[in-house]
Amino acid sequence: QVQLVESGGGLVQAGVSLRLSCAASYRTFRRYAMGWFRQAPGKEREFVAAISWSSGTTNYANSVKGRFTISRDNAQNMVYLQMNSLNPEDAAVYYCAAGPDLYTPPRVRGAYDYWGQGTQVTVSS
Repeated sequence: QVQLVESGGGLVQAGVSLRLSCAASYRTFRRYAMGWFRQAPGKEREFVAAISWSSGTTNYANSVKGRFTISRDNAQNMVYLQMNSLNPEDAAVYYCAAGPDLYTPPRVRGAYDYWGQGTQVTVSS
């Protein structure tokens, strides 16, 4: 069982940066890939970024590549999403997820077993 708690969301203006955090707690420690997904009103939940536990390999959606950076601190069981140059299209509820520790972390929502409650990111133009 894994519990994930996101934090760091808020209301920001377009062009600024924001960093999301995800704290993971485990009943039984395992190695998990960690991902960030987002869901805007009326839209499907979509992949944003992911990072493997063992290889550190990252994976990004094309829409955020070059602007967002995912990182993790395995010792602290933390995952971060640094979001730069935010625009109104980035506004959504952002979810942290834990999934299988593959060399290339998965982009598919169904591959992830555990989810946080989400944190709202609002971007004003």
